[in-house]
Amino acid sequence: MMFEPSYYRRCGCRTPALDTHGQQVVDEDDIPVLTTIGAACPKLKNPKHGTWTFNFELEAGENGKRRRVRRTGWRTKDEAQAEAKKAYDEAMAGGDILSGETVEQYLTAWLERKRALARTTAHGYEEHIDLYLVPHLGHIKRRDLRPRHIEAMYDRIEEGNATVQANWLRLEELGKVRDNARARWRAHRVTTGSTREARRITQQERNALRDQWYATAAELKEARKGMKLKKTGPATMKRINATLSSALNSGVKKGDFSKNWAGMIELPSSKRPRAQVWTDARVTEWERTGVRPFPVMVWTPRQTGRFLDLVAEDRMYALWHLLVFRGLRRGEACALPWSEVDLENGWISITQQMVAFSKFTFGEAPKADSERTIPIDAPTRDALRAWKTCQEQEAAEWSGKTPYVNSGCVFTQEDGKPYHPDWYSRRFARLLELLELPPIRLHDLRHGSATLALAADVDIKVVQERLGHSSRQITSDTYTSVVPELMHAEADAMAAIVPRTVVPKPDELDVPAAEDAPKGSGFGRAA
Repeated sequence: MMFEPSYYRRCGCRTPALDTHGQQVVDEDDIPVLTTIGAACPKLKNPKHGTWTFNFELEAGENGKRRRVRRTGWRTKDEAQAEAKKAYDEAMAGGDILSGETVEQYLTAWLERKRALARTTAHGYEEHIDLYLVPHLGHIKRRDLRPRHIEAMYDRIEEGNATVQANWLRLEELGKVRDNARARWRAHRVTTGSTREARRITQQERNALRDQWYATAAELKEARKGMKLKKTGPATMKRINATLSSALNSGVKKGDFSKNWAGMIELPSSKRPRAQVWTDARVTEWERTGVRPFPVMVWTPRQTGRFLDLVAEDRMYALWHLLVFRGLRRGEACALPWSEVDLENGWISITQQMVAFSKFTFGEAPKADSERTIPIDAPTRDALRAWKTCQEQEAAEWSGKTPYVNSGCVFTQEDGKPYHPDWYSRRFARLLELLELPPIRLHDLRHGSATLALAADVDIKVVQERLGHSSRQITSDTYTSVVPELMHAEADAMAAIVPRTVVPKPDELDVPAAEDAPKGSGFGRAA
């Protein structure tokens, strides 16, 4: 069929509706019913009134059904002509330009078809769709979706980030007011040597200061309610775009979209945070301010050894030892069964992981690169043997209200049930608080494990395979923090490659006087 569009102007002006007898139509509440005038509006004589509309016909569909394309809303005829040509070309390319399906409906149907997804991946897709894509794009007709809509979504997300920043500043301000009120209350002490009347007045003043402190604390608590306090960072935006891109790519293959519009979006770059070491200077500053200097921090070998010494009597010592030296992920350690631990030959096979969503947990196979068999060192084997003996003794002595659960997991509660993964993180954080060690996350033990391996001169390829990374680049970019000992070793190595026959001693250097120094040499200047 030839491309033969027609163009005309119409408007949204309304007039009372009339029936076939010319009588005004009213609704059940006796209110006049209005109808649009459309192309018959007399105001259309004004070229600035109304908008341009186009329509054209495509080849008949199934059962000879007529297929007419009609769109409106352009200020000029030229704009309408350009959009009509775009719509026709999209239809000729196989695009479904007549569908009334919205982006929300499309994404919902697309996700329902992705039955083979791992639960973690499916959960991530659901979050992106429910929290971002549907609120911002869901109302748009699938056929009308364009890059400008997606870019506008990220603009609004950035605006939301600015609101989050303002919220934190507001809470910080209220927190200072509360802390100052508490400090005034604590500083206002009742003097024991005062008269009874003086003590009574002082106590009243102190009670008033206490009430002010409580009021400011209540104001801070109330302000937090309903406040959005979590930013959507560049890495999350890239994952959101990847979800949308996957959905649109599927639609391109089926002819639902002419192009993958998400693939045309440019987003802010996001870099994996590099792990930083708790140097003595950083520890001193943290003790002074209580602020972690970087998101990802790892201990030095000395600090790691101190942690293991301090938790040697902890029930979960074998777990901490395993995470420090072998770098398992939290979910991998939670799901690790004794059947995959070979203490005789020193091997552990990572074949499953425990995933937590809120209060619920489930096991699933890790990604292909994460399935691996790793060696375990002699001290770790000894720690696991001691723990297994303790676990067997607990099972034999169990006398709780419910029967002992033989879960087969390596790390369990006293009744044999595996712990929720979040428990390990809470327990670890509590230990660091009690032991007054520089704070790191439980996952940072994995970062530190890579650092310890590099300090021991282990090849980075071996570290990559042990950690279960898909590429050497990930290991290099993310986990290869250089501990201070390595920095000193590098400096010594550089100095060693320069051959020297004479090594001057500082006290024997013949430093020329300022007046004898060559001009521009720098000798004789004040430090």
